[in-house]
Formats: sequence, structure tokens, C-alpha cells
Amino acid sequence: MNFKDKFSKEEKRVNTDDPTMSDLLSTYLQEWLPPSKDIVIACIGTDRSTGDSFGPLVGSMLHDHALETFHIYGTLEKPLHALNLKERLAEIRKNHPNPYILAIDACLGKSSSVGSVVLGKGSLNPGSALKKDLPPVGQLHISGMVNVSGFMEHVVLQNTRLHVVMQMAAKVAAAIQLTEAKRKQVHMETKPFHTFTTSSTNFKKSIQ
Repeated sequence: MNFKDKFSKEEKRVNTDDPTMSDLLSTYLQEWLPPSKDIVIACIGTDRSTGDSFGPLVGSMLHDHALETFHIYGTLEKPLHALNLKERLAEIRKNHPNPYILAIDACLGKSSSVGSVVLGKGSLNPGSALKKDLPPVGQLHISGMVNVSGFMEHVVLQNTRLHVVMQMAAKVAAAIQLTEAKRKQVHMETKPFHTFTTSSTNFKKSIQ
């Protein structure tokens, strides 16, 4: 659970109530994610808190689909949270040398921002809303604004409506699935050309 009270030019903001939210978020992801790299998605949070379950919910929704260009860490069954974050990040780096990480986490902020999803460049600081000292995560991040900050954050998280978190998680997961389809299409369009040029080079060598 991180904290956000200001927005920058290095961020894209969409609202859960917008019927085009998943399409918009997918467009932004497609623009900002490196096309030629597999992406690790680190879904941070815990199923023990309604408000902080946003990340694991997204992870579980994505885990049910066969994604080819994304690797998912953090689900309701195997959450990625404060107690195991350092260990799991070491595991990610072992499995994916020099990984490009998209971090997903719930966020507390101003009341006017609740229901918004923010895509930002750079890392996020999980646990900052609860004053926890955890390592920053990600080259890119998605923050889901689930509730307001400022007073008794633990209680606020426990009393966040599950409907709000579920709706937000479903739309973010849908956006990532749309992005997966776009990335696969790009790979299909570029791979035949690569295969053709490689075959042509081999043919030229064989007749020399």
C-alpha cells in the first residue's frame, strides 16, 4: 500500500467509472512498455486487508490466463507483501536477469482521487502509506486509489469496500490482457520479417 497526494507529468490517470478505462490504460501501457522485453508484473498487497487486496486480485485474474509476454508474481494464493517482498524480489531477479518490472499496488490519497488508477514512470514505494520501510519496486507502476489517507490508515484499509477494489482490479487486469494481445500482434508482425531476412542470409551463404 503506497501513498500519493500529488500527480506529475510522468503519469497517466484514468477513472474506474470511465467505460473506456481499460482501453485507455492499455494504450498507455503499450506506449510505455518496452516492446522487445518480457515484462515482470509484481502485484503487491495482501488478501488479509480489503483495501490492500487490489494487487493480489489483479495478479490472480491475470494468472488464470496464459500470458506470453508477461510474468505474474503476487496472487491471492501467493501474495507479494511486506513480510516476503525482499525475498520475492531476489527470486524475480534470479529468474529474470535485469528484469523490467511493472509494479501494481493499492494506494491511499485525496478523497477526490478515490476510484482513479494511475500509471506512472519509475518505481513505487510499497508500504509508504503505513510508514513501512520497504524497497522501491518497478521501472513502471500502476497505483489503484482505493481510499483516503490521513487518519488511521489500517482501519481505512480494513473498511474499504470490496466492490470498489474488485471493479478496479478487473478493469486493470482487462487492460493488461488487451496490452498482451497488442504486444503479441507486434511480435507476429516483426518475427516473419526477421525469419525471412535470416533465411535469405543463409541462402546467400550457401551459394557462395
